[in-house]
Amino acid sequence: MSFIRTLTGDIDPSELGLTYAHDHLFCIPPLWKEKKIDDFMIDDVEASIKDVELFTAQGGQAVYDATAIDYGRDPTALKTISERTGIKIIATAGFNKAVMWPGQMAGTGGTFQQWIDGHSRAEIRDHVVGEVTTGMDGTNLRGGVVKFGTGYNTISASEDKVMRAVLDAHKQTGAPLHSHTEMGTMILEQLAIVKAEGVDPTRLTIAHVDRNPDPWLHAKAAQSGAFLCFDGISRVKYHPESVLIDCILQLVKRGHEQQLMIGGDIARRTMYRNYGEGGLGLG
Repeated sequence: MSFIRTLTGDIDPSELGLTYAHDHLFCIPPLWKEKKIDDFMIDDVEASIKDVELFTAQGGQAVYDATAIDYGRDPTALKTISERTGIKIIATAGFNKAVMWPGQMAGTGGTFQQWIDGHSRAEIRDHVVGEVTTGMDGTNLRGGVVKFGTGYNTISASEDKVMRAVLDAHKQTGAPLHSHTEMGTMILEQLAIVKAEGVDPTRLTIAHVDRNPDPWLHAKAAQSGAFLCFDGISRVKYHPESVLIDCILQLVKRGHEQQLMIGGDIARRTMYRNYGEGGLGLG
């Protein structure tokens, strides 16, 4: 029987409601903290709650928080936000991308890269499975999605290893998959590995496809059955909104409207409305 795992319990899919498909409600990325890049520190529960309330005021009922361990996940903070606002939050097991792995991995005495290098594919799989079935980061709060990611126009050996381990974890747990793409690159390459590992692409959501506004690429990816996440809305520094609207419309015209997801991916203080920087926010 299908269900959705949230931080406050498993629910029937019919209970999910209007959902942000990709966001970061609380995160302290270890590498960015070490480099003192404050804009990435989404570390104020009260400010995050105020922004979530902007979303719930518009009818929002759930958020997929795509923050993996290497991006500074805090399941306890997320649960607090969920309980205070009534929003259902789906948390993330797995990993993000290799560029984050020079950061320190808590409890290991080393970096994420060192931990990944020192563990086999099977051991990484077991770690991710545990995040889904037992709990994340020493808590009993469980992830509802498993994540992997790739770099800009490349898939490193470590990313390939982690990706295949996460696919193994998906096969063992049944948890849906979410992938990070850097600027919308390596989408078809990710799908090739997914298929080679015997995983159904309809279980995968691919993030940041709008960073690469190529209708042909989007159509090829959608033909696999995967979900495409447009999560860069309002970022005109990349593309005008009209470009993204056209990409979405072309997918709709091809009959892929049921595979489209929309998210904010608000992962900077300057993008939140209540972190004192005057951003657009979640509302």
